[in-house]
Amino acid sequence: MKLDRIDFEILSMLQNDARISNKELAQANGISPSTCLERVRRLKNAGVIQGYHATVRAQALGIAVQAMISIRLRQHASIDFEALMREMSETREVVNCYLLSGGNDFLVHVAVRDVEHLRTLVVDRFTARHEVAHIETALIFEYVKGSVLPNYVES
Repeated sequence: MKLDRIDFEILSMLQNDARISNKELAQANGISPSTCLERVRRLKNAGVIQGYHATVRAQALGIAVQAMISIRLRQHASIDFEALMREMSETREVVNCYLLSGGNDFLVHVAVRDVEHLRTLVVDRFTARHEVAHIETALIFEYVKGSVLPNYVES
């Protein structure tokens, strides 16, 4: 699907506030509400917009610690990467899971109650796997949520 400048603007605005009204979205982009609604519908149907979500404060859920876990696997030839990634991402504590190139194979963002919970998760869930050769865990002190859409608009 070819996106134009207005599509990029709509996507950018929806990423900043998915609850923006169609009327406001249309007005900000200089198009009619019916045209805007059709564009959003087209972006959804094409799979460009994959969903909407609420951002929840981690502490409200009892999450005090977040970490990034770098995982290096033993032998790549016999590993089903998709199945392993799916299994990791289905773990309740996993926020995001990335398949990487380079020195590590996976980067896993986790959110847990406390450091003991993190230790248990790393040891019982990740280190115990026979495919895993090396794990490195880094605590997240702070983060700013970014955007998938670059900070520029394609023409």
